[in-house]
Amino acid sequence: MAAVMGTLPTVPALSRPDLLAEPVVTALRGWPRADEVKVAEIDPDLADTAAFCAAYQVPPEISANCVVVAGKREGQVRYAACLVLATTRADVNGVVRRLLDVRKASFAAMDTAVAETGMAYGGITPIGLPAGWPILVDAAVATAPEVVIGSGIRGSKLALPGKALADLPGAEVVEGLAT
Repeated sequence: MAAVMGTLPTVPALSRPDLLAEPVVTALRGWPRADEVKVAEIDPDLADTAAFCAAYQVPPEISANCVVVAGKREGQVRYAACLVLATTRADVNGVVRRLLDVRKASFAAMDTAVAETGMAYGGITPIGLPAGWPILVDAAVATAPEVVIGSGIRGSKLALPGKALADLPGAEVVEGLAT
């Protein structure tokens, strides 16, 4: 049964693997909550949050952004994904830096984020990230009845309950992750 995301019809994500990055397909196939994930096809030129929300009538309050953060400790790069509502920003050099246990944290360079995740920039999602990466989920995202996130590509978006994101492997719900 199709549902709706703003003005977009959605279908079960695994019924349209062509709308997902390969790491997302692989992760969903092994995730017990995959049946809660819906996908909608969008214009890739409208993948950025503000343009997407305006074009498809999705409130920014239910749209969540996934950002890849990097920091170094003892010569080793440590990555994390941060998932925050689009109306907020991740506290990268406060909360995230402390959780990564690094001196300085910053957004990963676009080419690095794409290479490390196997996903398109502007479509990176917490589903299907490399094993061992912490997924830091802001508490507001985890308690949202439904959130819209990337699908790994720019041509679609996923919708799922926020609490499902807290059940991803490596996920940690963090109070105050977003400011």
